Amino acid sequence: MSVWVRVVCGVAGFALQLVVLDAAVRTFLLPRVANVRLSKYTARSIASIFRLLVRGRSYATKDHVLSLFPSITLLMYEVVWMSLSASGFALIYVSAGDPTFSSAFATSGSTIVSLGIDIVGHGSFTILECVEAGIGLTLLALLIAFIPTLYQSFQRREYAVSRLTVRAGIPATPWGVLEIAASVDSYARLDELWREWEQWFIDVGETHTTVVILNYYRSPDPRQTWIGGLASVLDAAALFQAAVDAEPSPTAGLCIRAGWLNLRRIADYFQISYPTDFQRKIPISISREEFEIVLDRLARVGVPILADRDTAWRDFHGWRVNYDRMVESFYTLFTCPRTDWHAAALDPLVGPSNLRGME
Repeated sequence: MSVWVRVVCGVAGFALQLVVLDAAVRTFLLPRVANVRLSKYTARSIASIFRLLVRGRSYATKDHVLSLFPSITLLMYEVVWMSLSASGFALIYVSAGDPTFSSAFATSGSTIVSLGIDIVGHGSFTILECVEAGIGLTLLALLIAFIPTLYQSFQRREYAVSRLTVRAGIPATPWGVLEIAASVDSYARLDELWREWEQWFIDVGETHTTVVILNYYRSPDPRQTWIGGLASVLDAAALFQAAVDAEPSPTAGLCIRAGWLNLRRIADYFQISYPTDFQRKIPISISREEFEIVLDRLARVGVPILADRDTAWRDFHGWRVNYDRMVESFYTLFTCPRTDWHAAALDPLVGPSNLRGME
């Protein structure tokens, strides 16, 4: 084998190692947003297979199948990285003097998984084999160490979503938040919900851009998704600020602001466009008819609604336009059922819960 061929093999092998180590470090260790092409291409390839599997299926089937997507993607990261690393070291072994690529790949494959069943074990090969075995163990250790951090962030996200069932029902709805608050006469306690979700939005904005695979981990209950939960809280806060005849809550306004600012971080990563110059002429996905249906329902259960509904609609539109396009895009991107505002006319009403002293 000519010297030039060995030089090219050595450079190519070294370059492959750099690509793999760069992907592993920036995917699992770097605490900031990172556009890792190798990881992204791997995830997209797997996603295309899953899209074929769920095409034309019911939502329940889609949810069941797609729940496997992030876990399989993580495993495939490891498979791709180990395969590329083994191929890279095979090229390096050829550069170091191994006569054929097939024998070099056999040595490399045996070494990277630390089996040691086909090794050369002398001269410069010994050093290369030790380095390769160390890289193989490191790649495996990164995945193992990454999983607890991943699931801690997932559990924090889902804890708040599960708690929302108490305040908003299953599935969560924006009118459910206000209706249940009215049933226990606890409008003042809504500030607790707004504060909790303000922190939730900040946490999700951080974790779901640094650990992007978290976006695809589906909520345990198919009826109560994290996308549906965040949309319900934002819409409930917007309804309270715009349409409820009560003192506006600065905490609700801050919750909405925390929501749209942190959803932008996720939208930026997935290259979802959204308006930054908010004007009332920008349309939103909620129609005036749907808005009126919800207000009529809230009025029937005793929620005080402003008499001037035109003003209420303009104010609600002004709040919703900040996050409307992002939320609607997330419904599609992460395959979550959209909240049907027409259902407010059909769902059973929630009656008063504080019955003590009532006849």
